Amino acid sequence: MLATLPDTAERTQQELNLQVALGASLMAIKGYAAPEVVRAYARARELCQQVGEISQLVPVVWGLHRFHQARAELKTAHELGEQLLSLAHCAQDPAALVEAHRALGQTLLQIGEVSAARAHLEEGIALYDPPQHRSLAFRYGLDPRVACLTYAALALWWLGHPDQALGRIHEALTLAQELAHPYSLATALFWAAWIHQFRRETPVAQERAEAAIALATEQGFPLPIAFGTVIRGWALAVQGQGADGVAQILQGLAAWRATGGELHRPYFLALLAEACGHSGEIEEGLRALDEALTVVNKTGAHWWEAELYRLKGELLKQQAEDGKQQTVGTG
Repeated sequence: MLATLPDTAERTQQELNLQVALGASLMAIKGYAAPEVVRAYARARELCQQVGEISQLVPVVWGLHRFHQARAELKTAHELGEQLLSLAHCAQDPAALVEAHRALGQTLLQIGEVSAARAHLEEGIALYDPPQHRSLAFRYGLDPRVACLTYAALALWWLGHPDQALGRIHEALTLAQELAHPYSLATALFWAAWIHQFRRETPVAQERAEAAIALATEQGFPLPIAFGTVIRGWALAVQGQGADGVAQILQGLAAWRATGGELHRPYFLALLAEACGHSGEIEEGLRALDEALTVVNKTGAHWWEAELYRLKGELLKQQAEDGKQQTVGTG
């Protein structure tokens, strides 16, 4: 219908609003890294140049940040995060500041600057005003406080505060349930599954993963389905169902990659390697870790690098012990 309207400032503004709304919706139903997402936000940026309002650039730059971060293009994502923070300050917009701190916190966490990431995420949590900002979930596709709480939980885990991490993830789940915003709740559920996986609380991790899968399947959200499937596969492998667990992790990883995503591949491959260890597929596990380390070196996503080397040591040790047993058995 827009194509039939005269080329006026009003029409430009209407298309800009539609492209921003389309971008947020596409993230939920296609994934952050889908090509349709960047097309919507790139067109919105062109329209912003015609409109000339700084404040209207905020959701556009945010959307481009999410796209590049999901594709593990972290240098570009970091630059966009800094641009977003500058725009928010120029616009003197508290809601934009919440989103900017969220964006920078997420990117800094991925590149391994955990303390700096936590500072931005905690600032985003502090700036969030429920009466004013709860509507942001519908503009950006995900409630920013839920997002800041989940990533703050990750930061706290890496900084050696597992109980505080659990507290933050419980806050995220409580808020997401209160908001009755399905994508925010599905997101909180799969991040909760990750935190419980970190803590080796296998049954709870599986429970959260399956809850995320169920909600996301009902709503048609591909990313929580993929993330939840990987965690469920890991849980199955750890609990003695090695072959089934490996198969589910591979299924979840393929679903994630189908959206264009690259960012979390090292973590998923680490879980695959551990599952392979439980099923006795040591060579396959070592190949998964080599692939993960290649991704780390290519993208600069160092957040799970130490665990990759730990797992490699464990699998090499297991391989050597298996070799000794075979030698004794045939000697």
